[in-house]
Formats: sequence, C-alpha cells, structure tokens
Amino acid sequence: MKVEKLRMGLERNRPMTSVTIRMPEDVVEDLEQLAPTLGFSGYQPLIRAYVGQGMRHDMKRLEKDRMAVLIDSLRRNGVTDEVISRALEEAGGE
Repeated sequence: MKVEKLRMGLERNRPMTSVTIRMPEDVVEDLEQLAPTLGFSGYQPLIRAYVGQGMRHDMKRLEKDRMAVLIDSLRRNGVTDEVISRALEEAGGE
C-alpha cells in the first residue's frame, strides 16, 4: 500500500483540483519573485512544493509516533527488545 501511494505521488499527470486560498499580497509577490530563482515555472508550483514538503514531514513524524506506540504496546505485552529489534530489521525499519 505504501509503495503504491509513493508510486502515485511520483506520477507527473496526477489529477488536480482547484483550491482557493487567501494569502497576503506581499507573500504572493515574494513567491512570484522566488519561484523562478528556485527553478519553478510560477508561484503555484512553488506553493504545491512547499505544501508537499510540509505534508511529507508531518506524515513521517506521525508514522514514527505510531511506530513508537506500537513498540511500547509490544513491550507492555511481554515482547522483548531483542525480538522487536529483529522484527524492525527484517521490516527495514529503525
């Protein structure tokens, strides 16, 4: 499931939807100036990049939080650190 979601995220022609967001004019002006210097065709692709970066950061953090909850639960239920470590290594985790 995770691999499929990652694969979809790399597709260039993903379906898009319009979103209206109110932003201060000076912020939009700054984005318009900044976009070409960072290699973006305009400020909207730059905004999408910023949103994507923040979203991936938060998703990664939340995934780590869920993993920590799972590990704590396993420990409380008698699973040893050795078994947890082996399982994480096999799964390619921590």
